[in-house]
Amino acid sequence: MLNVIPSGDILGARIEGLDLSKPVSAEDHRVVVQALGENGMICIPDQHISAGELKAFAQRFGTLEINVANSFMDEDHPEVMILSNIKKDGKPIGLSDAGQDWHTDMSYSKDIAFANVLYGLEIPTRDGEPLGCTEFANMHQAYDDLPEELKTKLAGRTATHDFNKFWEKMRSEKGSSRPALTPEQRAKKPPVLQPVFLTHPITGRTVLYANPGYTMQIDGMDTQESDEILAFLFKHQLQEKYRIKHMWKKFDVIMWDNIGTLHNAVADYGPDEHRLIKRCQVMADKVLDGAALQLA
Repeated sequence: MLNVIPSGDILGARIEGLDLSKPVSAEDHRVVVQALGENGMICIPDQHISAGELKAFAQRFGTLEINVANSFMDEDHPEVMILSNIKKDGKPIGLSDAGQDWHTDMSYSKDIAFANVLYGLEIPTRDGEPLGCTEFANMHQAYDDLPEELKTKLAGRTATHDFNKFWEKMRSEKGSSRPALTPEQRAKKPPVLQPVFLTHPITGRTVLYANPGYTMQIDGMDTQESDEILAFLFKHQLQEKYRIKHMWKKFDVIMWDNIGTLHNAVADYGPDEHRLIKRCQVMADKVLDGAALQLA
């Protein structure tokens, strides 16, 4: 029997009693989905699984995306992406700067993401403390606390999200070796319109879906007013009171809800402090069950 233990903070929970090397029962799967919606992020500790078993667990929640960059994929399972700063024979084995700023994965896509599933195989430490934590922010609560007049002003509105915004930001920082996106890659991920507020498919509550990583413009609004409102929203949603840090342990599997949270990978480790994570990105097709996003 599974034991869901909430963190007692603004979001997050630990699930005990789950062995991901074995098929997950339908009942246990329902518990995980509900726990994810209610807590935003879950940790399933001490898992010893292959890339294929990680994929098998993740794909129960929805179709798995193959990253548009088409690089650093598991040889046998292209849906499993490798995130790492490790080099072998002078070449990186994984994407070294993934997610290093606040964003919501795949808000830039017409078909949005539901969840990410990450498996920690090597976690850097210094003086006995883990490095490379992942931060999360609660977008249910961020919406609830917005001024009522702003909720009214933005109700039913959309904003433009663009994959290239975050990609170029990563290219400009931290000595990134990312190349510019090719015209073909850009064509695969053109800008899209998303609700500023939407109804969460599990909780039924309204969430703030704009994010600093990909959101460019509130549609149909004067550019200056849009910029001012987005700056306010970005500052508001990243207040400390909405945030937690997950301090990784080796063999953690963590899963987070991209609809109800923002996240940020903290790069506080050096090139000789090795980190190796395997990731699956789960699309929202199953959780939305064919329904269009509801604008709130």
